[in-house]
Amino acid sequence: MRLIAYTDTVELGGADLCMAHLLERLDPSIDVTVVGVSERIVERVARARPSASGHVVARPRSGHDLRSLLEHLRLFRDLEPDIVHASLASPWSCQYAVAAAALARRPRIVAVYQLAVPPVSERQRRAKRLTAKAIDRHVGVGKRTSREIESLLGLPSDSVRTIHNGVPDELTAVAREQRRTPLVGTIGRLEPQKGVDVLIRALADVEDATLLVVGDGSEREKLEELARAVGVSERVEWKGWSDTPRSYLGMLDVFVLPSRNEGFPLALLEALLAGTAVVATDVGSVAEAIRDGETGLLVPPEDHIALAGALRRLIEDQALGLRMGERGRQVVLDRFTAEHMAKAFESLYDELTR
Repeated sequence: MRLIAYTDTVELGGADLCMAHLLERLDPSIDVTVVGVSERIVERVARARPSASGHVVARPRSGHDLRSLLEHLRLFRDLEPDIVHASLASPWSCQYAVAAAALARRPRIVAVYQLAVPPVSERQRRAKRLTAKAIDRHVGVGKRTSREIESLLGLPSDSVRTIHNGVPDELTAVAREQRRTPLVGTIGRLEPQKGVDVLIRALADVEDATLLVVGDGSEREKLEELARAVGVSERVEWKGWSDTPRSYLGMLDVFVLPSRNEGFPLALLEALLAGTAVVATDVGSVAEAIRDGETGLLVPPEDHIALAGALRRLIEDQALGLRMGERGRQVVLDRFTAEHMAKAFESLYDELTR
């Protein structure tokens, strides 16, 4: 079987990390080529599978870039894939890859949706309605995410299959570091979607706790200014981008996912796998891993008061956090490892090529 693994992102994120986890674990008999518009991203993803090759195609400069479409089409015809697996960071991405695969006719097309977000224009919506007809299997990374994608794209009920994101079982439950003051933390891009501003406001109502922020993005300066405005700047540690964000999980008393919108985030699964107590907003498919009161605490998005209350609860009751951490780790091992994900996609590929 020949597989093209396609991404059109230019900044490394959860979608590409998830693809790397998948490629590393697919059956060795599958011939994989990673294709994308960023050399850095293609190399990063392909590195997970030593036998994989990589190709970079021209990034579309507009919604009607014929040069980029033809370059995609020529490459797909040369490679003659059986499957094109497109990893969509948003429902509106990878349009050129889907169109080229449809024009090439040979490959079956699998579109994997990480996140349900609205289009930026009506033209984008119309283009998606056209390319969606060429897709053989629509896949969401969680059950709720799949239903959200159906509603957003006008697809039939239950037409989007669910294959949960998975993370490798490379962590054991880590020993918590002893600190004088509680340490809560979050890992991710510093963008409005991630809700770090809500977490900073919540911190003002959590006495003595320190916040560790691992990640970077366009909101960094605004968030630093907000921390000063609400009087918590001395209790926030900004770590910036890290290639090894998992290494921080052992420091935390509580991991926080304060997002406004999510699919099924890898950072959440990694925190659970580390046995860390978790507070998360009930968005996307988060509740499929966080069972409120059992494997973590769920709060509404945009509610810094509820978030502060959940943080205080876990900080004051460390035994509760430890119990939730143990249960959360087991849930990931039972259902959400990279091996589970790879087996599900292999079954889907076999189904399409029989």
